[in-house]
Amino acid sequence: MEQAKDNQIIIYNTDDGKASVILYAKDGNIWMNQNQMAELFSTSKQTISYHVANILEESELDANSVVKDYLTTASDGKNYQVTFYALDMILAIGFRVRSKRGTQFRKCQRLLKEKVTCPIIR
Repeated sequence: MEQAKDNQIIIYNTDDGKASVILYAKDGNIWMNQNQMAELFSTSKQTISYHVANILEESELDANSVVKDYLTTASDGKNYQVTFYALDMILAIGFRVRSKRGTQFRKCQRLLKEKVTCPIIR
């Protein structure tokens, strides 16, 4: 995994080699959308959406700090507003999904946070 800088893309490969997921480093955090999380945790987008709603409803995390809309350019060349979720939300979902991939991702969470917040780590 390469050093994360603001507005940089990080590619996370699952231990089983079945998925390669893109994480975005922006605003001092790592961000993913629901489709990316569904691929990461080997589940459906509906399951991710369900867990996001519950995490926010239970006030486990504050939406103002873990949910942001960003403009992204799709394959058709058009810009779309897409909702992204910060690393804390990604990890909270990983604990709820309880998949093998979620466990693998949680194991590397400290490294991910360090790479985003500490520019001297290589």
